[in-house]
Amino acid sequence: MVARQATSAAAQLTALCEVMERGPPRAVITLARGSSDHAAAYLAHLIMVRTGLVACSLPPSVVTLYGANLAVHRWLAIAVSQSGRSPDLVLTLERLRVLGATTVAMVNDEASPLAKVAALTLGIKAGEEKSVAATKTFLATLALCARWIALWTKDARLLHALGQLPQRLQQAAHMDWGQAVDRLAGCSRIMVVGRGGMASAASEMALKLKETCAIQAEAFSSAEIQHGPLALVLPGYPLIVVADRGPSLQGLLALSLRLRGMGADVLLMAPAGTPGADYAYPVTDDPTLDPLCAVQAFYVLAAGLAQSRQMDPDAPRNLNKVTQTI
Repeated sequence: MVARQATSAAAQLTALCEVMERGPPRAVITLARGSSDHAAAYLAHLIMVRTGLVACSLPPSVVTLYGANLAVHRWLAIAVSQSGRSPDLVLTLERLRVLGATTVAMVNDEASPLAKVAALTLGIKAGEEKSVAATKTFLATLALCARWIALWTKDARLLHALGQLPQRLQQAAHMDWGQAVDRLAGCSRIMVVGRGGMASAASEMALKLKETCAIQAEAFSSAEIQHGPLALVLPGYPLIVVADRGPSLQGLLALSLRLRGMGADVLLMAPAGTPGADYAYPVTDDPTLDPLCAVQAFYVLAAGLAQSRQMDPDAPRNLNKVTQTI
């Protein structure tokens, strides 16, 4: 699916980039829920780092429940959704368009209500996602976000790395997680730690551990965990620390050493070649794409862990494919 995006999404990406060139937005807001919100956080990080624009997440209830008339004239509003049928996203994006925002639906179902109320549509082009716990649509959304930023900023290096990405994802999908499954098989709680662009990956990992394994998992940035959550860490407490090759790498490695010194059971996921990594995932020529390779590798761990706990990772209990919230 990621390989196909280079051509299948080309026309829509070009149209959006032309809109950006004609009238750059003053700021960017994202709308999303669940895994899509983690993808939106990755996009917001890229926008702020690569373009200098402020980008943040908007809780739909500000509009749908509290009726706020937001001053969003000449802002860019991007709603990210797999199904495009969540009423709160549809109503909020429609309202933001009336209030003067340029609206974009980044959606897998291009015939959905969300796509119909948006000024522009970016199709995720992932095909039907049959599992309740979204996986391929999440990775395809991240790839689409990175491709848009590469085209918007004319970043030839990132475009080249995107060409390598499908092969690297294939490699990540075949990592051996047997020992990690054994280590985590009996855990009931866990923290997942990342930072920067990898913070969205940590949030996605924690959500998947909740959905597929019924583990009370929480995601924190490596900075935020030291403002209180560290008090929960006792000897044997399990943590997944996931690092990329960006400016946060050394801090995450230092945190891993500190946690191990406290007796915590730290599983360190890091790029191939990182000293002290328990599991080294493959990378491309641009660190921007490290989160995609890390998440692809992790999905295999989550599925194996769920099965070891006699759970079906494709059919989490109490969950529906489409969430109806206002």
